Amino acid sequence: MSSPAQRYAESRRRAAEAKTELGVFKARQTFELDEFQLQACRHLEAGKAVLVAAPTGAGKTIVGEFAVHLSLSQKKKTFYTTPIKALSNQKFHELRQIHGTDRVGLLTGDTSINSEADVVVMTTEVLRNMLYQESTTLDDLGFVVMDEVHYLADRFRGAVWEEVIIHLPESVQVAALSATVSNAEEFGAWLDTVRGETAVVVSEHRPVPLWQHMMVDYQLHDLFVLDYDTGSDSSGTELPHDAVQLTAQTQLVNPELQRLAHYSQAPASRRSGGHRGRGRGRRDYRRDSGRSNHLAGGEVSRLSGSPKGAPRLSRPRMIRALDREGLLPCITFIFSRAGCEAAVEQCLHHGIQLTSSQEAKQIASRVEEMGWELPAEDLSVLGFDSFREALINGVAAHHAGMLPPFKELVENLYAEGLLKAVFATETLALGINMPARTVVLEKLDKFNGESHQDITPGEYTQLTGRAGRRGIDVEGHAVVIWQPGMDPRQVAGLASKRTYPLNSSFSPSYNMAVNLTAQFGRRRARTILESSFAQFQADRGVVGLARDVAKRESSLAGYEESMACHLGSFLEYSELRRRLSEQQKDQAKARTRQRKREVIRVLSALEPGDVIEVGGRRHLGTCLVVHSAPEHDPRPGVITEDGKLRNVTVEDFAQPPEVLTSIRLPRKPQVKVPKIRRDLASAMRTALRDRTPPRKNAPQPGFGFVGDQDADLGLGVEELQAELRRHPCHACPDREEHARWADRWWTLRRETDQLKTKIDRRTGTIAKTFDRVCGVLFELGHLQPATEESIPTADPLPDEFQSEEFLVTERGQRLRRIYGERDLFTELLMDRGVLGQLSAEELASFSTLLVYQAKRDDEGAMPQLPTKKLSQAVRSGLEVHAELEALEKRHHVEPTAGPELGLAGPMYHWATGASLRAALAESPLAAGDFVRWTKQCIDVLDQLSAVPTATAKFANRCRDAVDLIARGVVSYSSVSYQPLEEDLDDDVFDGF
Repeated sequence: MSSPAQRYAESRRRAAEAKTELGVFKARQTFELDEFQLQACRHLEAGKAVLVAAPTGAGKTIVGEFAVHLSLSQKKKTFYTTPIKALSNQKFHELRQIHGTDRVGLLTGDTSINSEADVVVMTTEVLRNMLYQESTTLDDLGFVVMDEVHYLADRFRGAVWEEVIIHLPESVQVAALSATVSNAEEFGAWLDTVRGETAVVVSEHRPVPLWQHMMVDYQLHDLFVLDYDTGSDSSGTELPHDAVQLTAQTQLVNPELQRLAHYSQAPASRRSGGHRGRGRGRRDYRRDSGRSNHLAGGEVSRLSGSPKGAPRLSRPRMIRALDREGLLPCITFIFSRAGCEAAVEQCLHHGIQLTSSQEAKQIASRVEEMGWELPAEDLSVLGFDSFREALINGVAAHHAGMLPPFKELVENLYAEGLLKAVFATETLALGINMPARTVVLEKLDKFNGESHQDITPGEYTQLTGRAGRRGIDVEGHAVVIWQPGMDPRQVAGLASKRTYPLNSSFSPSYNMAVNLTAQFGRRRARTILESSFAQFQADRGVVGLARDVAKRESSLAGYEESMACHLGSFLEYSELRRRLSEQQKDQAKARTRQRKREVIRVLSALEPGDVIEVGGRRHLGTCLVVHSAPEHDPRPGVITEDGKLRNVTVEDFAQPPEVLTSIRLPRKPQVKVPKIRRDLASAMRTALRDRTPPRKNAPQPGFGFVGDQDADLGLGVEELQAELRRHPCHACPDREEHARWADRWWTLRRETDQLKTKIDRRTGTIAKTFDRVCGVLFELGHLQPATEESIPTADPLPDEFQSEEFLVTERGQRLRRIYGERDLFTELLMDRGVLGQLSAEELASFSTLLVYQAKRDDEGAMPQLPTKKLSQAVRSGLEVHAELEALEKRHHVEPTAGPELGLAGPMYHWATGASLRAALAESPLAAGDFVRWTKQCIDVLDQLSAVPTATAKFANRCRDAVDLIARGVVSYSSVSYQPLEEDLDDDVFDGF
């Protein structure tokens, strides 16, 4: 208990704080602020930048809202940035409710509302573009809130965050809000370097404790074991609830789960005898607060169904099980759009009804209201009726392929508690306000576009962080659905690791290079880029590597002393031995390669009826060839002496096989019939006994590879051996002892050189990439020397001009206004006049080549395009990209993503006035995806209309193209839509 003096001092402190802006802000809140929130707010009021890293749902945004309050009190502007438009829209509505409509604006790629307001919510790309273009909207900017700043690790868009942090004026305070990351101090140290004094506030406390479960046969089992009744540690000390949760994560995995997992892998015969596991039952999640772990002593039903150990997952049964336990509302993450839609269909088919009659009426009213705002002819193709029915029943899907108004309605209804079960892809985990009582993961792996990969602990934390509604739930619940082969310890490992590292994805782009050069000059631009978080992380790694190199160099010196020889330089002698050994190894490898090629030659020349001996690893013995094989895949089919059909490969032969004899076979022997195989095996044995001669021209082993590239590898061995014998150290009595030290020296020398190479690659990596990018731009004419001396075109940029100052040319100025992954490609098309002759409809169609990226590679032939002029433009565009790709390869620059044609046809039809159904008739694209890509086409067309060198005719045609495609469902927005240029005079575009 505190003393009177301490209580008096605390009351004085509180009284003083009540008079501060933080005190005013606290008084307006309807809840007590947590300590980490107060800490961060105090740092902001003290004039520092702040990084807040805390779990999802902990209330980080309170710090952002205080930054807004502080800014308004100082009569300055605040920019509140987010990574996605949906989150921007959400924060826009929230801040409007707090500060009023006049003081809050919104800027995204397709929406501009009150852009000169005191508080403007925007996507981060908008702010980046403002900084490059020195927009007047930046005047009087006092604070920038960077929500979900850990998104800078995103491979495609993360670099934008670093650009903003680096380029913001020094006077601007930054409030960076991040999920819990394991290297928050490292990120904070970088912010301190580039932004000035930065406080790092880390909280790992979840306001709503999270319990981990696995669902087996639609019954819940706690993942960890802990005595929740006493909530005490091994010493008997009572623990607070969050500490109990942490302790649980350090305990053993529930043995019941381990038993079930082991049991599920047993043969079906062992599981079919009525064996029942004595489970620890289930908690009543509706009544208890999470502290009790007395699982009622009921039995766990045995696993039934497929031989693999579990029935196929029934989503309706899963939802009913959660409802029975009082664990709704829930979000079930399914890493597939089709899976989300299928789950909703299953629930409809099985009559899942989760809403009351009053809730159903509210939902129906909201759905009908939205339906009136959408074109009637598009509702059927959008699946409006089934969407409406599912919502009324309290069930919905949520994924990027949905139409934005559908997705926004799901978000709003769920946030209001009207929906009870949402099946979502991982995109929902990013910031959008859809808290749940329970989060369910169906699988622990996802398809990344190339292969299935296990989710990381960070992804698990981000997904399950949705569980537990602050102020509503006593606890949150994370449920993993058990799958055959799943190990509960794997789930426990994911659940126990609550943090993940934040790694930079920063890399200079063409647009960034011309903007930095135009504003700061090339030399200063290089310095700025070297201050990126990416370089900061690389340099920190280099410190440790350099320390290792120093230790190794010291060890090398010691090894040299140990192998010193009084007869001469033993290092020189050991180099001869090493070269001789490598030459002999190369010679042996060459013989092995030659022998393998000979085996391939012989195997590919075998014909049905040939009899060969198969020794090697499988020892198949004498075999009859029944299927020949081509040289690119030499795996002939053979029948063994006991009548089995096998394929033999190169690995089955230590030496090329010899044809022992040959027999005549039927034209198409039915070798899959056992009797025929036995007969053929008998005929082979007879032929061997009678020694029937092999067929003419049967392949025979031999090494006739005259002129082979490996034939000369043996040259020099004799000379090296002679030189070795002539060396004075060869006669040293301690030669082999010295040689052992020499071997250690060479091994350590190789490792040390590898470390030095790694250091060289890491040191100045970002600036080196910038130099290569500038080399491409210089060769194409976007940059030119600042001096009158001309630099000859070179490949790549000559070393003597690495420090040369450059100016941005007229073409470079055009590139400054083009944002996106294909920025330089887009500018090249303009320069070559590829776009100039297209009509507005054709231009809309062609714009898809500048933004669209299919989920999977399409290597098919070029599709039939609707007009000849468009086809010619596309062919020219492909040629331009091929030239650019070749140039990028010469300069060692990551190639620009190639144009994809899958959206060109649908966009043309849409631009000519076709209905949504007609436009997508021959496309697999979902309606929501089509709308999303169309808005990106609108972005790029807006950019093209505003580039400095665009002719009035071309600019008008771009605007006409926008008007043609910005209609119907594409033009719908949950906030009032206004063309971006009305507010910013073509000043800023969201990019992609």
